[in-house]
Order: sequence, then C-alpha cells, then structure tokens
Amino acid sequence: MKTFVVHSSNQFSIEEVPVPEITSKQALVKTLACGICGTDATIIEQSFKGFHISDYPMMLGHEAVGEVVKIGSEVTSFQIGDIVMLPFTPAIAGNNPFSSGWGAFSEYGVVDDVQSYKSIEEIPETAYAQKKLPSWISVKEAPVLVTLREVYSAIQHFGIQKGQSIVVYGSGTVAITFVKLMRLLGIENITAVVRSEEKGKLLSKFGAEVVIDSSVGSVKTQLLKRNSQGVDFVLDAVGSEAIINEGLSLLKDRGEVLCYGVPKSTALKLNLEDAPYNWNINFQQMPRKEEEGACHEQIIQWVEEGKIVLSDFIFATYPFERITEAFEDYLTGKTNKKIIITY
Repeated sequence: MKTFVVHSSNQFSIEEVPVPEITSKQALVKTLACGICGTDATIIEQSFKGFHISDYPMMLGHEAVGEVVKIGSEVTSFQIGDIVMLPFTPAIAGNNPFSSGWGAFSEYGVVDDVQSYKSIEEIPETAYAQKKLPSWISVKEAPVLVTLREVYSAIQHFGIQKGQSIVVYGSGTVAITFVKLMRLLGIENITAVVRSEEKGKLLSKFGAEVVIDSSVGSVKTQLLKRNSQGVDFVLDAVGSEAIINEGLSLLKDRGEVLCYGVPKSTALKLNLEDAPYNWNINFQQMPRKEEEGACHEQIIQWVEEGKIVLSDFIFATYPFERITEAFEDYLTGKTNKKIIITY
C-alpha cells in the first residue's frame, strides 16, 4: 500500500509499505479520506514534543475515515462494510523502517474493538475514539468530525460555561471550531482576535460576537472597551508565546489562559508585568481519546439536526496523488480551513 512520509529534511514522499496485519481484536480499514491537522505541520517542522530526529522518516496523519474490509476473530463491534473513524497505521519495521505519527495518510489502517478486550488495562487508548459512522454522513466531509470531537472535549475540560467571557486567538480550523461549538453551548461573550478583515469575517460567520483586528491597534485597548475588568478566559489556538503573554494582560482576576495550540518551543518565558495577581494557565494539547469518544454522539446529533454543517469547515479536497501539493498549500498559508485528502 501507499503511505505519506515526512523525512528529517522536511521533505515529503509517497512510499510503498506492507498492508498492516491485524490481531484477533482488530479490524483492517481501507482509508477513504483523511484531514490535514496543525499537528501534522508541527511534526513536519520537528517541533512536536516527544518526537525526535531519530523518529524520522515518519508516516503522518490522524484524522482518517475508512471502510472496514477485514475483522479479527474476536471482533464484535465492527462488521465488514462499516464506515469508521480514526484508523491508525502502526510503524513499519525491517530494512526500510518508518515510525508512525499515527500514519493515517496510508491506504490502510487499523482500529481496535473495545469489546474484545477482557480488561480495561489492555484496551489501547485510541480504541475509545474509533467509532462507527451513520451511513448518511458524507465520507469526504467526515474527517472534520475528528476536530469537532477533540475541540468539544477540550471545551468540557476547560470548563467554559454560559455567562463567561472568552477571547479566542487564531483564525484556522481549530479557532472556528471552538467558536462554533461554544455558541452551540450557549456561550455568547466571545471575542476573536485576528490579523485581517477577511479572517474577521470568517470568525464572525462562525459565531464570534466581537472581532478585534490586531493589525489596526492595541488588542487590550479594544477589548477593555467592552470588558472593562478583563475576561474569564483567553484561548491560544495557535501555539504562541507572544499570544500567551498578551493574553495574560487581558484576564480578569483569577482568569485563565487556555493553551490548545502547540508551541514551537518546549520552553516559555512569561511576562507577568501586566497579568492580574491571581491567574491560571491550562495546557490541553493531546486530547484524551476516551473523552473524545464520549463526545461522539453529541457531535453526530448536532450534524443530524443541521446545527453543524461539515462542509462549512472545509477549504478544499485533494486526491491522495496530490497530497504533497495539499501540504505545500497548507504550510504556506494558502488555506483558511480544513483540507481533506481523498482515496
């Protein structure tokens, strides 16, 4: 099968590797679509914590959807023909080894059946989020569900509630997803900080009540006109030390900086001069799969009710043969929403 690989030189290639073998507790999945995520970009840039130069070359991808084509003898949760989320491809050993950055940009992946394991300790964490999809959901749009579930689980972890105020930094898929889901949860005082009028219109479309264009003046000055005491939360959906430090100056007493974007460095220098005396910082950068899986039904319900339109989150769809072009467009900022790779 073919798989998409990033090398330590930041070069990409499509490689031929063996189709994964499954255990009695797993199902083999033919990939139908997979989304590009900011995590992929961070791995490409060799700045994702826990991944080292020695881990390259590495198979990329973690937002796949596919069709079950083979099941293990103990599998009861999946059947051949099921459309499932989150198949991963394990590392390839041998003379031409590739490690796995989840490996979902491969023609085949693997899911685990939670029900086939006899003890909780044996269950792979990813299995909790490897869910079946209803037949009415478009496969080409379905990878968006991964981001929706991850962000929804983060909102729950952060504890953002109705009546509270939040500033969201960012204008990509993660930022618009946070804004959209918070509005569905009844959170209204949402301010988006962007760097252009075009991006401001996008965040407004998804539900930001106020948009601040940081290119035309002080964010703090503009924010305090409406939230004179500061805000309850500042969300960094980019992964920026500068955003975190600016965010500290926007908090009310006992406010909280929420870090969802992945910083480019493993060290941060905080400037506390303009921060309140009492504040918190909360990093949530690796969604727990059990929590993500628990969000699945609510997200599916909102899609079924028309409250979420998956195509709204998609910039473009590229066939797998053009995946290198798709990544080049993503990494150079030519896209403002999700890119989907189809097979």
